Amino acid sequence: MRLDFDVIVVGAGHAGCEAARAAALTGCATLLITMDLNKIAQMSCNPAVGGIAKGQIVREIDALGGAMGIVTDSASIQFRMLNRSKGPAMWSPRAQADRMVFSARWRHELETTPNLYMWQDSATELTVNGDRVTGVKTAWGVTFTAKSVILTNGTFLNGLMHVGRTQVRGGRVSEPYSTGLTEQLRTLGFASDRMKTGTPVRLDARTIDFSQCVRQDGDTTADKFSFLPESSRTLRQLPCWTTRTNAETHRILREGLPDSPLYNGQIQSIGPRYCPSIETKIVTFADKDEHHLFLEPEGENTTEYYLNGFSSSLPFDVQMRALHSIPALRNVQILRPGYAIEYDFFPPTQLYHTLETRLIHGLFFAGQINGTTGYEEAAGQGLIAGLNASASVRGTDMLTLGRDEAYIGVLIDDLVTKGVDEPYRMFTSRAEYRILLRQDDADSRLTPTGHRLGLASDRRLQLLRAKEESIDALTELLRATPLRADDINPLLEQIGSAPVRQTVRASEVILRPGVDADMLGRILPEILNYPAEVRQAAEIRLKYAGYIDRERQLAERMTRIDHITLGDKLDYSSIAALSTEARQKLTAMRPETVGRASRIPGVSPADINVLLLMLGK
Repeated sequence: MRLDFDVIVVGAGHAGCEAARAAALTGCATLLITMDLNKIAQMSCNPAVGGIAKGQIVREIDALGGAMGIVTDSASIQFRMLNRSKGPAMWSPRAQADRMVFSARWRHELETTPNLYMWQDSATELTVNGDRVTGVKTAWGVTFTAKSVILTNGTFLNGLMHVGRTQVRGGRVSEPYSTGLTEQLRTLGFASDRMKTGTPVRLDARTIDFSQCVRQDGDTTADKFSFLPESSRTLRQLPCWTTRTNAETHRILREGLPDSPLYNGQIQSIGPRYCPSIETKIVTFADKDEHHLFLEPEGENTTEYYLNGFSSSLPFDVQMRALHSIPALRNVQILRPGYAIEYDFFPPTQLYHTLETRLIHGLFFAGQINGTTGYEEAAGQGLIAGLNASASVRGTDMLTLGRDEAYIGVLIDDLVTKGVDEPYRMFTSRAEYRILLRQDDADSRLTPTGHRLGLASDRRLQLLRAKEESIDALTELLRATPLRADDINPLLEQIGSAPVRQTVRASEVILRPGVDADMLGRILPEILNYPAEVRQAAEIRLKYAGYIDRERQLAERMTRIDHITLGDKLDYSSIAALSTEARQKLTAMRPETVGRASRIPGVSPADINVLLLMLGK
C-alpha cells in the first residue's frame, strides 16, 4: 500500500473533491482522506447548485476544467436562469439536484481520475518539520507523508449541533466530529474562532398538501452548467413549490424563542446574515406577517423534500407545531428536524492569495475552514488550492485570479485582504467588474488558463476556439447585413418599438430594447444556423460593447497598482506618514502588492499614496 504522496487532501466535501481532482490531473500523486467514502460531496443543506453569483462561480470552475458543473448537469432535476429580466451581468444559473445522484457521480469522477487515491479515516494531526508540512496522521494510527496538504474540513472541526437545548457533537447529522487539528494548529500559531450555520427540516412529500402551494417549474430551455457539449441533463425534471408562513406560525415561533439556542445564550458563534433562521426572521422582521417558504425535492425518486426558508434550531416540538400551522403542511410528517451547527474556522487573513498558509509552507486551506458558506464558494477555493498545491510540489508558478478575471478571484481576495466577521457568501454586488464576469463568457475568460495549467483538456480549448470563431463570424454578419425598413418594421411594431425610415444594419437594430438575435432570425435566417450560445454571446457583445469597454478600461487602470510589489522587507511600523491603523494592518497582513494593500479595511487612499511615494511610483 502506498503511504507517500505529493498532495494530501483532508475532507471530501465540495472543496475537497475539486482540490483532489485538480491536483491529481495536473500530475501529482494525490490522496483524499474522508471519514465516509459513501458521503462524498454530500449536499448537507440545500440540494441545489448555483444561484445569484454562485452560478457564475460554477461556470468558472467548469471553464478552468473542474467537475462541479458536469456533475451538477448529470444530477439536475430542475434548471433555472435567474434574473432574466435584468442585464446579462446579473443572469445566474441555478439547478436543483438529486443529492444521491450528485454524490454518486462525484465518487465515480474521483474513482476514474488518474493519480488519485482515497482512504477512509479521520485526520487527527499534521506532521510538520520546522515551518513545512510533511504529512498527516489519522485516527487509525496511519501516517501518510506528502509535500503539500490541503485542509477542507467543512463543519467537522469540533462540530456541535443544536436542536433546542439538546446538543450533540458531530460534523452533521449521524456523523462524528473531528478533533485534534484545531488544537494542533493553535500551537503552531494559527488563530481560530467559531462559526454557526443551520439547516431546515426535511419533510415527507406524501404528507404535503401541494394543492395549497404554488407550483414553480424550471426553464424549458436546454441550458446547463458545463460548456462541454456532452454534458447534459438526463434526469426527469421536477417542479418546486412555494408556500408561506402566517401570523399563527409566527406566534408559535415567538413562544419558542426562550428555548432557541440563538436567543438563550447557548450559541455564541457567528451566524450567516444572508441565510437567517426562521426565528431570526420573525425577530428581525417583526412587522412581517408572512415569509416565503420553498418546497424543493431532494431527488428524482425520493419523497424527501427540503423546506428552504425554514432553517431553525428551535426545539423539535416547536418546529412541528409551527409547520402544522401552515395549511399546506397541516398533516406533514417530519423526516429530520432542522438544526444549527457550530464549528471551528481559521480567519483567512492567515493565507496568501494562493490559499497557502502564511505560517506553514505547503499547507493550504479551502472551504468553510476559511469562514465561507456555500457549496460553490467551497468548490471554487478547492480548485485553486488543488492547482496551487500541485504547483508547489512541481515547482511551477501558482495561480492567483484577479478581481477583474473571475468571481473566484473576488472571493479569495475578499477573504485574504478583508477577513470575515460572518460566514462569507458571494453576491454579484461584491464584484466591481461584474459586466466582465458574466456567466456566459466564463470559458472565454478562464479556459486558456485552465489549459495552460494542465487541467482543461486540449479538446476543451479547441471547442472554445471554434466557439469564438463562430461568435466573431456572427458578429460580422450582423454588422455587415443591411435590413430594409419594410422587412424590419413589422417586427418593431410587434414589440412597440419606433419604426425605421431607411435601411439599417442588423447590428444597429439589435441594440434596441426587446430585440434579440432570434427575432432577427425571422428575416435573416442565417442567424439561426448558429448555436443558441453563440447567438446570445454575439448579441451581448454588440448590445453592451460600450459598457464592457468602459469597465475593462477601469479594471486596467485599477489593476496597475496590483502589479506594484511591496516586497516583504518594509518596516511599516516606522513609516510615520501612515495612519496608526494602517501601520498595524499592513504589519499584520504583509500584502504582496499595493493593490492588495488598498483593499485592506482601515488602509485609506492617503495611506496608499504614501506607499506609492515611497516606492517612487
